Amino acid sequence: MSMEKQYLDSVLVPMGILLMVAYHLWLLYRILKHPTKTVIGINAINRRFWVQAMMEDGSKGVLAVQSLRNNIMASTLLASTAIMLSSLIAILMTGGSSASDRSFWFVFGDKSDLVYSIKFFSILVCFLVAFLLNLQSIRYYSHASILINVPLNKMSHRHQHLTLEYVANTVNRGSYFWSLGLRAFYFSFPLFLWIFGPLPMFFSCMALVFMLYFLDVTFQFGWAIGAVDDNGHNEDEEVGVVQLDRNPSNSYYQI
Repeated sequence: MSMEKQYLDSVLVPMGILLMVAYHLWLLYRILKHPTKTVIGINAINRRFWVQAMMEDGSKGVLAVQSLRNNIMASTLLASTAIMLSSLIAILMTGGSSASDRSFWFVFGDKSDLVYSIKFFSILVCFLVAFLLNLQSIRYYSHASILINVPLNKMSHRHQHLTLEYVANTVNRGSYFWSLGLRAFYFSFPLFLWIFGPLPMFFSCMALVFMLYFLDVTFQFGWAIGAVDDNGHNEDEEVGVVQLDRNPSNSYYQI
């Protein structure tokens, strides 16, 4: 019976982690190759339009800074929560219970001290990674709050384009790090259920991947994929998007 429990931990836990990693590799491929079919890709495109609108209209500087400040507050909340949970997990690891005490838990799996330490150490690393990722998000949003108020009307057209691209990339990087920090929180949930055995951990990975699929993939069509300048020429916002409508009278190309 003990060998069967160890077999479950050595099979189901790697399968659950592999399922999560495979899904996120597939999601990364979709974001890079088909950005308009994912929520992250569409939000990145729209953030570029937002940065351009905020920088071209000097009267919207306060609105832009307030919006970035809200994002900084959201990242700060996640970073504070992550470091607090890391401290809690560290306390549980140093003052943990013995194997005899854990024999009363409803756990169908390996209850050895080594596996018990690995479980809590995995959760600790997950929260520490979430903390560091949210710190990077705060860093980029702080830079963007200064850069977004650069006066474009005092620059040449070439420098305007370079500045808009740089600020838009900075805002998008802040959002990407925030999303990665949030994914670390999602990933910690199956690791927490691993304390109660490999079966809850594996089934939670399957349920989490199913839920994230409907949160990451968009089923709406007709999103804007490119802008048209005053001369009717297209300016692509993302790579790998096929243009089907080239009517210069439209403000944006439609899928």
